[in-house]
Amino acid sequence: MARGKASRAGRDGGKAVRKGDLPSKPCLACGRPFTWRKKWESVWEEVKFCSDRCRSHKITPL
Repeated sequence: MARGKASRAGRDGGKAVRKGDLPSKPCLACGRPFTWRKKWESVWEEVKFCSDRCRSHKITPL
């Protein structure tokens, strides 16, 4: 069996998705866009910051 990119399409048998096709949104702290991650699948609407550093330096309203 040949091992290559085609054989690694998906561990669960699904279709592979290119990084450019994943949803993204801007970070509320730094403003840079960040893309969807598998670990955020169930909470994507609640994710607001791109990293722990941005989350800890968030700007809170007065």
